[in-house]
Amino acid sequence: MAKNVTVLIMGTGFAGQGHTDAFRAVGAEVVGLVGRTPHVVSDVAKKMGIPYSGTDWQKALQECQPDIVSIATPGGAHYEPIKQAIEFGCHVFCDKPLTDSGETALELYRLAEQKGVKTAFAASFRYMPDIMHAKRLVAEGAIGEPVEVECISHFNLEREIPFGWSHRKEHGGGRLNNNFTHKLSIVTSVIGEKILEIMGEVRDDLGKAPIVEGVRNFKTRRDFIPEDINDPSLKWGDSNVEWTYTVLAKLESPHANKPVSVLFKHGGLNPRFHEDHIVFYGTKGAIYIKGHYGSGPLYLWGDDKQWQEIPLPQDIRDDVPKVTGDTERNWQYLARELVKDVQGEQVPPYQTFKEGSQYQQLIDIIRKNNNWTDVSHLQ
Repeated sequence: MAKNVTVLIMGTGFAGQGHTDAFRAVGAEVVGLVGRTPHVVSDVAKKMGIPYSGTDWQKALQECQPDIVSIATPGGAHYEPIKQAIEFGCHVFCDKPLTDSGETALELYRLAEQKGVKTAFAASFRYMPDIMHAKRLVAEGAIGEPVEVECISHFNLEREIPFGWSHRKEHGGGRLNNNFTHKLSIVTSVIGEKILEIMGEVRDDLGKAPIVEGVRNFKTRRDFIPEDINDPSLKWGDSNVEWTYTVLAKLESPHANKPVSVLFKHGGLNPRFHEDHIVFYGTKGAIYIKGHYGSGPLYLWGDDKQWQEIPLPQDIRDDVPKVTGDTERNWQYLARELVKDVQGEQVPPYQTFKEGSQYQQLIDIIRKNNNWTDVSHLQ
């Protein structure tokens, strides 16, 4: 009989509640919930039927004795709780970003390796059904050797969204932390995990955002946009992170003899004209997937020189968790893999703190914006 796995959740918002549902759906027992505000964590625990709640993480580790901890807070609050959990001997499921810097992310990865605990890094949109389909098609040679990938997205986010963690680097904010991590995970899952080279440019198009009290759930933050953005009594918080990025990368692929070029183009505040998309180009064809995270449908350009919509294979469809919401479904997929691994079952490779650390170091490099060549002197 498989070992019963217990989980302690940190975070009471959308992610914390989503992680709770995900672990319960795969048969784990959620034994406790930790948050910052006493009445909030108590109310959420009661609503979700979680037996233990509190605000002291170290105390919760001692009293709940969890097998797994699930970190569902903004990235700037990850470092200390994860470090304590690893030292306590817990396996760790962590949402992206792993931390707010490459240095601390690397430290946590090394510590987890030393302690021999399992880790899961939830840049989990690689589990979108059509992305998994694309991975299979590329491996089968449907487009020949992959040569290039294009990821284009424009979110048109409201500039008036209340000031919060997403506006500050030290809190884990920025579009690289919260969009690029998913995009990079998607591309590496299809093309290959080895990242050879990277360069990029970032821009803060926002500058500031209104400060509004009472915003606790990331999914409902738009409900708090002030009715009068010109109200002179409004207070404002300064953004210090990117809202737009352009990144170029080269990946090694087991399916190609040469490095594969990748373009990541994202405008968090810019409106889209055509649909967001991901395209995998090869020597003999191409795969086009609609949606910024590959929500589908998937189209194949093949020998007939036309785009043909390709239905999702039944085995992939059957393996997808039956839950509403892409984010929630992908959390559940990864939680399932980690729980099975903890129980001693054989599972396919999944992303760990190795990738979480690597991604954060890459983000640090991209944010330096030092890839420009001055050509103003040329005649």
